[in-house]
Amino acid sequence: MTTFVDVPNMVRWISDRGVANIIGGMAEYIRSDFTRWEHFDKTPRVASHTPFGVIELMPTSDGETYGFKYVNGHPANPARGFQTVTAFGVLADVHNGYPTFLTEMTLLTALRTAATSAVAAKALARPDSQVMAMVGAGSQSEFQALAMRDALGIDTLRVFDVDPDATAKLVRNLEPLGFTITVCGSAAEATRGADIVTTCTADKALATVLHNADVVPGMHLNAIGGDCPGKTELDPLILDRSEVKVFVEYPPQTFIEGEIQHKSPDFGVTELWQVLTGAVPGRDSEEQITLFDSVGFAVEDFSALRYLRDDVTGTDLADEIDLIAAPEDPKDLYGLVGAFSPVG
Repeated sequence: MTTFVDVPNMVRWISDRGVANIIGGMAEYIRSDFTRWEHFDKTPRVASHTPFGVIELMPTSDGETYGFKYVNGHPANPARGFQTVTAFGVLADVHNGYPTFLTEMTLLTALRTAATSAVAAKALARPDSQVMAMVGAGSQSEFQALAMRDALGIDTLRVFDVDPDATAKLVRNLEPLGFTITVCGSAAEATRGADIVTTCTADKALATVLHNADVVPGMHLNAIGGDCPGKTELDPLILDRSEVKVFVEYPPQTFIEGEIQHKSPDFGVTELWQVLTGAVPGRDSEEQITLFDSVGFAVEDFSALRYLRDDVTGTDLADEIDLIAAPEDPKDLYGLVGAFSPVG
């Protein structure tokens, strides 16, 4: 049997455990898996691009467990009544290949993206950071705010989105949770006085939502919206500044999908796992600008799937489903389909 978490049970799990608690726990799983980075099979995601959006598979394995996520990204979907991103994920036993865990991952991906941002910010941002600017107030924004509060205690936000309804939604959701929020008229205004800047916009375009002039020494940039070919958010001049140090998850994927997608392969980046293991330093000075060019990587989904599985297996938040055709004689699959039809 395969353990299964559907959408209603995922919602119950999140409501029962609490978003902030889950992000904090999931961040520990991500941090732990990043410290054993070299144990994982790694490959850039397998993407199918169309004019409508992209559908991707994100696989990895640590030699004991195999995992993958199916995820789409369709920026025009909200205008047609659909979500921009939906996903589901699977864990399987490497020893026999059987799937052991299946779950929805639309909500889970929102949690794991926020948890990954928290892991990176904890390692790279100035410890005295107090204010976060958020450029983009869409589906990921509340999760990001809660992640940064869990990681660094930040509860002061400066927010800009081109959609006033999205901004109003964010204020409505976060102010009751104790956040102090300033709604700004531009990205430049939002970044004024911010220690951390999170960019998370949905347009599949080579956009500039954060300009070079708005980035000041000491900032940590959490750039999570530029995550596929032809989709970026930062002024390219930011990447060329001498005081900017760029951190990535998996360079072969980030050079395809991230803010550095137009840079040559010898452009200098530091892998986050190396910072988390202490192999290389993270931030070198108070004045340095740290840029986490995050595109989302399969190991993070693997961590999120493990965290959920470990927390819900054996509870009423998960069901057991019969997903594997298993005849008594492993060689007699045909025998499962019933009696032969009469001949003639």
